[in-house]
Amino acid sequence: CGVKFRLCSQLFHHQRTHTGERLHKCGECGVKFRLCSQLFHHQRTHTGERLHKCGECGVKFRLCSQLFHHQRTHTG
Repeated sequence: CGVKFRLCSQLFHHQRTHTGERLHKCGECGVKFRLCSQLFHHQRTHTGERLHKCGECGVKFRLCSQLFHHQRTHTG
């Protein structure tokens, strides 16, 4: 596609968008992901881990985007 990268690792990750290759497999359910970070976020569905805490009310969320959406309830 002609996109250039400074690091070889960046090119390697980018090439997976074209090939659909998914190297990172969940040990719990077998779902495969293109990026390690995607697997890390997915694994929280199995552990119930919630790292993102609302500073207003203390509710915890699995994803940062969920916290962001929740925070709108406090600001109106």
